[in-house]
Amino acid sequence: MSDNDSTLKDEGVSILERAARRLDHALGHQSSSSPSASQEAIRHQVYDNTLDLEQPVSLAEDADDSPQRLSRRGEIDLVSLRENGYIVPDSPATVTAEEFRLLKRQLLLNAFARGEGAIRNGNLILVCSTQPNEGKTFCAINLALSIASERDLTVLLVDADFAKPEILSTLGLEGGKGLIDVIADPSLNLSDCLIRTNIENFSVLPAGRQHHLTTELLASERMGMMIEEIAQRYRDRVIIFDSPPVLASSAASVLALHVGQTLFVVEAESTREQQLREGLAMISACKNTHLLLNKTKYSSGGRKFGSYYGYGA
Repeated sequence: MSDNDSTLKDEGVSILERAARRLDHALGHQSSSSPSASQEAIRHQVYDNTLDLEQPVSLAEDADDSPQRLSRRGEIDLVSLRENGYIVPDSPATVTAEEFRLLKRQLLLNAFARGEGAIRNGNLILVCSTQPNEGKTFCAINLALSIASERDLTVLLVDADFAKPEILSTLGLEGGKGLIDVIADPSLNLSDCLIRTNIENFSVLPAGRQHHLTTELLASERMGMMIEEIAQRYRDRVIIFDSPPVLASSAASVLALHVGQTLFVVEAESTREQQLREGLAMISACKNTHLLLNKTKYSSGGRKFGSYYGYGA
């Protein structure tokens, strides 16, 4: 039989069947209407290769990318959040909500800037302060909740305050493995630790277990690879890191190496200028730093968003 005749007879036959027939012919076997052993072998090989291509092993693989990997689910206590002054979905406009709308807009413009104004890893934002109790976790959570209300973005809030993690308890979520566990254990996938919440577009990554080599793990090559993959793979996602206080832990200065922007929380009438200067020096690896004055007792220029919406004094 000529090549042309073979081609004509193969029309309308699947690629698998054609390949199996040629293999049977080369082996001297007679083709039959039932699938031969060679057909089954080829079919099995093709299916295996398809699985390998569609499910690559990835440090940053998310539940959205693979139906076989399911992130944990968690219910945020929205009532408790509202009572404690946090932004919650579908709540009436408040002074806090309006202020964080202003704050996030500049961060988002930087995060997704293009051309000459583009910032490397601009969608990775570090929230920090000089000392404990200056309100950085409050600001990190509210910033994440505010960004989650955007229609075309998703938010991942990472609790990177490994010594005193507060995000899970504040949101009413259960603990579990987190960032440090993923870095320390190469067999652990990031998606196994993520908590998808009842707030649309909003996920949380816990800090994980305490480790005596936290700073070294954050400075490791694996951490760098994971951060780069998260930043580049999820271009519509903003990742917010709630870090330890800069003057209380070296972890913040290491995290500053990976992020594109820093939100530095300053407590009004409390944070001293020298502390602020020292803190900013510690995170100088990040060139895009924004200062946020927290716990103020006055309104600059007499601006009161709450009064406009009926919530003013």
